[in-house]
Amino acid sequence: MKMSGGPASTNIKILLLIMALLIAGGTLFYTQNLVQKLQERERQIVELYAKGIEYVANTNSPDVDITFLFDNIIKPIDFPILLTDKDNVVNIRNKTDVRNINFDSTLTNTELIAFFNEKIKKMDELHPPIEVTYSDTIVLTKIHFGDSELIEQLKFYPYLQIIIASLFIIIGYIGFSNIKRSEQSNIWVGMAKETAHQFGTPLSSLMGWLEMLKLNFHDSNKVSDIAEEITNDIEKLNKITFRFSKIGSKPELKENNVFEIITKVVEYFQRRLPQTGRSVELNVTGENSAVTKINAELFEWVIENLIKNSLDAVDPANGKIEIVVTENKKSVEIEVSDNGKGIDLKRRKDIFRPGYSTKKRGWGLGLSLSKRIIEGYHGGKIFVKNSTVAAGTTFKIILSKK
Repeated sequence: MKMSGGPASTNIKILLLIMALLIAGGTLFYTQNLVQKLQERERQIVELYAKGIEYVANTNSPDVDITFLFDNIIKPIDFPILLTDKDNVVNIRNKTDVRNINFDSTLTNTELIAFFNEKIKKMDELHPPIEVTYSDTIVLTKIHFGDSELIEQLKFYPYLQIIIASLFIIIGYIGFSNIKRSEQSNIWVGMAKETAHQFGTPLSSLMGWLEMLKLNFHDSNKVSDIAEEITNDIEKLNKITFRFSKIGSKPELKENNVFEIITKVVEYFQRRLPQTGRSVELNVTGENSAVTKINAELFEWVIENLIKNSLDAVDPANGKIEIVVTENKKSVEIEVSDNGKGIDLKRRKDIFRPGYSTKKRGWGLGLSLSKRIIEGYHGGKIFVKNSTVAAGTTFKIILSKK
């Protein structure tokens, strides 16, 4: 079993990057599209302005009313405009030829001309000037114009969004890295506790058998029985060592009788529970011929974890743990129920998280390992079917027959 969660962390980093790129790209596309529409609108205003001037210039009547032109077209213009002759020369004496351009009034004429020439150059790079002609042949005036303040602000908006998206990535990455480090720390702590917890049961049992051996060394029949139990505990220790040696490697799945494997685990606990001073009823019932592909050693580990979890939850004096095996055409299902403390609804999602435990002596990894074994290697499911505080919990395992 791989404990690092490498592929998942890589996927989250890629997802963060894609989200940031989508935000930046979408904002850039939308803003550029908006800028182009506004620029086209401003160009249409300038063209209307130019046509108004052309109309006045080409009308021979001295009584032409140009009030509408000035009140409705020229005054509302909020972007920079420069009017020049056909050779791009600015008449600096005519203030109406310069609109919405700030300049230092203390500059000399030479300095002003140089300033306006530079402005004209920049404006023409953005937009080609619009010519005002007389009789469609003679160029009277050129109208040079730039972008409004709104457009200038919108041009920088995508870069602001890119900065925000970058900060989003950085904060997300830092936050995820901290979560990952915390989870890895919990995994190592949980692994240490789980190791101690796994070895604790057979070691305690061995110590008990040794004491009984000392008391009954004259009785050959009892010695023989005790020796058999000691052998079982030593085999248990070997199984635990084998399980931990399989961490990081892919286990082999074979056809096994699920009921028989669970029965062996239950019988092991039944023989040792009296030594712990607990009066807990532990039974397995259901379909005794249920068969599917599993890794027997790792599946035993899952059942042991669920039984231990129930033992910690039930009352030592009148606890009850019931395991039911059912079989259908597509799957084998196992339910492990107890009459213990139950699990609060808010904590049900956390119980499979590495390092999570509500017990001072808790392992913090048993259920997480069980989930990895069932879902990661056996392609099955394990979840809390139901739980009521102070009434008990039922875990359910579903193993597919495919």
